[in-house]
Amino acid sequence: MKTVSEANEKLAAKVNEVIQSDSFPLVLGGDHSIAIGTLAGVAKHYENLGVIWYDAHGDLNTAETSPSGNIHGMPLAVSLGIGHPSLTNIMGYTPKIKPENVMIIGARSLDEGERKLIQEKGIKVYTMHEIDRLGMTKVMEEAITYLQNQRTDGVHLSLDLDGLDPHDAPRVGTPVIGGISHRESHLAMEMLAESGIITSAEFVEVNPILDEKNKTATVVVALMGSLFGEKLK
Repeated sequence: MKTVSEANEKLAAKVNEVIQSDSFPLVLGGDHSIAIGTLAGVAKHYENLGVIWYDAHGDLNTAETSPSGNIHGMPLAVSLGIGHPSLTNIMGYTPKIKPENVMIIGARSLDEGERKLIQEKGIKVYTMHEIDRLGMTKVMEEAITYLQNQRTDGVHLSLDLDGLDPHDAPRVGTPVIGGISHRESHLAMEMLAESGIITSAEFVEVNPILDEKNKTATVVVALMGSLFGEKLK
């Protein structure tokens, strides 16, 4: 806990510094616990920050609901002000974000405690069922429109590579089969680029120790390119 808290305090300070210099904060990291620091550094600059959580998991566990106890399964809950004070109070304020401004995309592995919190807080979720049924274009159109209608003054993208199917991003910490395809993910990033709503972003769960010939790292770099306006032909 102490190590994670200290690391996120440092990350939050750095992200805060980047925004103060009028630059776009782009974070590339290991496990998703770093979102605690990223959002702490970002949210203090916005009155009504929106969040797109692109992930196979909800990351809405607490110490009481988590089956594993892993903090990387808790960052969204922490950012909502739910969790241990050493994590929720990073940068000296809590909560960082509002549940009505959160959009989870790609979920397919939710724990019971997370499901209850989603229902309790009214968090918007597009599971793989919705993506398969509606198509990625419709999902992203609805997500972008929803966040715009919420009158958000900034939107943070938190993209976990395990949101993608393991066939396309094999070397992540907690892969879950049946995920979003490589092409669907590029489409999502391209649509976000065209919308102009993204004001900060992080890409996580790139594990070079586990990677095969940099396959997962190559995917994340390409997705970053799409978020910043590159298009696949």
